[in-house]
Amino acid sequence: MKLFQRLLVAPAALGLLAPLTATATEVNLNDISNYSEGEIELNSESFKPLSTKNPLISGGEGLIENNNSSSSINYSSDTFSSTTTMDGKAVFTLGQVDTDTDSYTETVIGTYMYNLNLNSSFTGDDNLYVRVKTGNSTSWQTKKTYGTYLSSAKGNSDVFKVDKIWYSFPVLDRHTVWVGPKIENYYMHAASPSIYQPVTKQFTLGGNGNAYGASTDTGFGWAYNADNGFSVSSNIGTKSLTTKKGTATGLLTDESKTSWATQFGYTKPQYSVSAIVNFKYNGWTDSYYHTDKGNDKLGDGDFTAIGLRGWWRPEDSGTAVPAVSVGFDTTDYSNANKGEESAEAYFVGLTWSDLFQADDKIGVAFGQPTKNDSEVNDPFAWEAYYSFKVNDSVTMTPTLFGGSDRDGSTTGDVSGVLVETTFKF
Repeated sequence: MKLFQRLLVAPAALGLLAPLTATATEVNLNDISNYSEGEIELNSESFKPLSTKNPLISGGEGLIENNNSSSSINYSSDTFSSTTTMDGKAVFTLGQVDTDTDSYTETVIGTYMYNLNLNSSFTGDDNLYVRVKTGNSTSWQTKKTYGTYLSSAKGNSDVFKVDKIWYSFPVLDRHTVWVGPKIENYYMHAASPSIYQPVTKQFTLGGNGNAYGASTDTGFGWAYNADNGFSVSSNIGTKSLTTKKGTATGLLTDESKTSWATQFGYTKPQYSVSAIVNFKYNGWTDSYYHTDKGNDKLGDGDFTAIGLRGWWRPEDSGTAVPAVSVGFDTTDYSNANKGEESAEAYFVGLTWSDLFQADDKIGVAFGQPTKNDSEVNDPFAWEAYYSFKVNDSVTMTPTLFGGSDRDGSTTGDVSGVLVETTFKF
């Protein structure tokens, strides 16, 4: 086996997988991309192991040819599944932030994120999804206080870990069921709440606050999509492995942190509207879009959040008319102090596509992070970026972002600048 082929086979041997599609209810098992160098072509056959005398195993031993074998390699039935597709990306980030406190310095830092994903189908309609991820994101890139947490950030000290894993399958014609030990609520929603693609994580999901905020843990859910655009979904995330007094709290117990979200939506190719109600218990925390005082820890740890979402996009890109995503959240806290029983947040995201060249994007988002009624300041957050392709696989995204009273006080101002370079394969 030539060196180039070995290098291509290696990631597959480690069991790393391809990403999900844009919608939560559809799985697109893309064919493995065709790469070539000279006369070498890569297809599903390239991932077959060597003979059973020298199998492809997780440790990678099977990548070494058997010295006793002939020059003509015979493949056995033990194969890398042709129904498994692999994809991934790497993101290089260079940037700095400035706040009016000593929380962060103005030092420029350079970090990376790298993930590989697999989708495997066993019936043609089901899907086993796994994402393995690593990175060295740090400092403001992984902090929620000022809204500087990046969508691309992963701060696990260069260690490859399983970041997501779940199984989904259809029931009857228009029902989908998910179950997994590492999944977030929003992967199981029937309708997409927003089409704005953010740089800072606070602007995902039409405002990543109390209604749509997500945290990876054990979960299961169901969704129904009618042929007229109507949809409904309901799902539960529960931190079953969180320990208390040295013992796992377990599934759906009085001690386990739990999020139960139910969404109703109506979606057409050019627009969508949806509403969600999310009951969160026992101190569940997941919001990236709040002030320190308007967070999800008020009261006794139980609260109910309602979120309204909508988006619209023009028929043709490349015009001065942007695609628009909007969101509004309201939260009621259980047993909170007087003046802190409720909170609100709003979001607006604008996207212009194909303005200067094919596949480029201008993104602008702004809004009010979750603020409770007792706060006298008006927090504000924003970002603006231009994303353009260097080639078919490499994208650069210069970004400005910031906010005022971002932590719920007059000292909570922040400004930042960064450049992200994304490599997709």
